[in-house]
Amino acid sequence: MNPEHKKAFNLIGIATKARQVASGEFSTEKAVKEKKATLVIVAEDASNNTKKMFTNMCTYYNVPIHFFGDKNDLGHAMGKEFRASLAVLDKGLADAIEKELKMSCDINGGSKYGENEDI
Repeated sequence: MNPEHKKAFNLIGIATKARQVASGEFSTEKAVKEKKATLVIVAEDASNNTKKMFTNMCTYYNVPIHFFGDKNDLGHAMGKEFRASLAVLDKGLADAIEKELKMSCDINGGSKYGENEDI
């Protein structure tokens, strides 16, 4: 885990403990479609099919999406095994995580669709 990304992973852990995260493909998709998701994070090492599916879905439902970390780090931040995707349900936590993601994107990798990455 990159030290610059640590705060973002800590915030994901806090959101998980507060039960404000839906993790895994099915739960993330359900949260987006039910308009409960305020932020979607997909692992950078997720399959291209998964990235494209969530990009299209988040664009349609107007939910911010970030590609960040790898499956093991996202899962570890939530106290679970590897996870390719997660949805943050709380707006305040989502804003804090997104702020950290934008800062770490400027420093070291990671991307938000439309800014640094074409799919």
